[in-house]
Amino acid sequence: MSASKPIDKEKKVTITHVFKTIIWPRRMHLLLGLGLIIISRLAGLVLPGASKYLIDEVIPNNDLQLLKWLIIAVVAAIVVQSVTSFALTQILSVEAQNLIAQLRAKVQRHIIRLPVRFFDNTKTGELVSRIMIDVEGVRNLVGTGLAQMVGGFITSAICLVLLIMISPWMTLYVLIPVAIFGFISLKAFAKIRPIFRERGVINAQVTGRLTETLGGVRVIKGFNAEEQETKTFEEGVNRLFLNIKKSLVTSSLVTSSATLLLGLASAGIMGLGGYMIMNGEMTFGDFLAFTLYLGFMIAPILQMSNIGSQLTEAFAGLDRTENIMNTPLEEDETTRTIKPERIHGEIIFDRVSFAYEEGKEVVKEVSFEAPAGSVTALVGTSGSGKTTIAGLAASFLNPNSGTITVDGNNLRQISLQSYRSQLGVVLQDDFLFEGTIRENILFPRPNASEEQLMQAVYAAHVQEFTDRFEDGLDTLIGERGVKLSGGQRQRIAIARAILADPRILILDEATSNLDTESETLIQASLKELMKGRTTFVIAHRLSTIRQADQILVIEQGQIAERGKHEELIEKKGRYYQLYTYQARI
Repeated sequence: MSASKPIDKEKKVTITHVFKTIIWPRRMHLLLGLGLIIISRLAGLVLPGASKYLIDEVIPNNDLQLLKWLIIAVVAAIVVQSVTSFALTQILSVEAQNLIAQLRAKVQRHIIRLPVRFFDNTKTGELVSRIMIDVEGVRNLVGTGLAQMVGGFITSAICLVLLIMISPWMTLYVLIPVAIFGFISLKAFAKIRPIFRERGVINAQVTGRLTETLGGVRVIKGFNAEEQETKTFEEGVNRLFLNIKKSLVTSSLVTSSATLLLGLASAGIMGLGGYMIMNGEMTFGDFLAFTLYLGFMIAPILQMSNIGSQLTEAFAGLDRTENIMNTPLEEDETTRTIKPERIHGEIIFDRVSFAYEEGKEVVKEVSFEAPAGSVTALVGTSGSGKTTIAGLAASFLNPNSGTITVDGNNLRQISLQSYRSQLGVVLQDDFLFEGTIRENILFPRPNASEEQLMQAVYAAHVQEFTDRFEDGLDTLIGERGVKLSGGQRQRIAIARAILADPRILILDEATSNLDTESETLIQASLKELMKGRTTFVIAHRLSTIRQADQILVIEQGQIAERGKHEELIEKKGRYYQLYTYQARI
């Protein structure tokens, strides 16, 4: 369960960056929220002031008129606090959730435009975690968290002034433990941020493995490996637990130090206050007001420690999100400037080499021409490089050396959006989305007419099995088409490619999952589909490529033989060996 390289190399997000990209664009919401918090906190200060007058003025003088006004002031303050609290939730909390939704969409938009090789090296579950979990922490930046922190600071400052006015010496005594607590908190938050970053990585790894486990449950059950997967998952969640435990230890240190230091301060104030009251230096009302104001000053400080932890977690999540957002996109708009309206389909490979790992080439200086509208078949043993060559032609991969040209233009300079809008792909294990058969066929052209849809359905002989279903094309197929047979899934994939009406077509083992009867039907459909389109066919069944315009025999990343079926049979070389071997089988 190791993390992939792009996700491991984390860079810290700076406060300046967060301010410019997240806080400043929402300054009106935050300023309004801050204003509401300040109003709410000032309204909260009415009670301590009223308590002082109650003890020192109202009760000794039996002043019912002043008592009435005090009660009215306290009730009004409570109403103001309630209204501002509701408004605060509506303004900041809702905006925070809106920001989370926007960030999730932004991260997903970026991730889905990353190169195919990125996805080959990164677990799906890790990316799901990046999109859904890492951005949630921003609610504490735009939501009530940051505003409450600033509001708490202002409230504490106001209370500090009021405390000094009542008793400078008692205030000075209180500030000493508060300063010590602040120092401890700063050290703790600096230590806890890496813990939160590590938690995001662990959480992504555990989620990734869980996603794989649930997706491959048939394989797991088939090999009686439930216990093995359970043990692997338990190890992952235990690592997550140890990380959380580490952060809880640090957080509890802050809380415990606050309890100890502020408790000592309270005990000292009790002694100092009692001494000053007995000496006539302070009234009982002043002492009560001081105690209540002190509570109002300390409460935001304690809250700040909690919010500080949340903000630290938010920054850790943004660290990971920013790391993903800095990963270069597949489409480089500065170099891919050619946007052909219509591709004819002449493709030329000129001394093309490619390696997934440095020094281990899987395609070695391959050169060939595929004229527009021709069919090029790639044959060879597993691992010979056939699929890699097709991936290069599809622009899923970029060559390490050599050039691929399409209609005379370097493929590296053609806009991927323009190129792939005229590309069709049918894979051996083609992916179907959860939903109906109709939705899957319409995937490349959601706005296609019913007539165009039915032409694709009949061309791929999909109606051969949908007519037997009660809901026909509206039959739900389950996740990845689990309710269908391999041949049925393949025919839907072929219908999807037919509807896309591409200029360049790549068929990777497109008939491998078909029975003999289905294959006969599909071969006729594929022949019609390939007419006039530049097609690359990868097939282990050599009987499916006899009509190809050229056959390239790939061995260890190089073209061992090339020619038409009859020519290669006459040569009695590698193709002849493969063909006669299959014929015997």
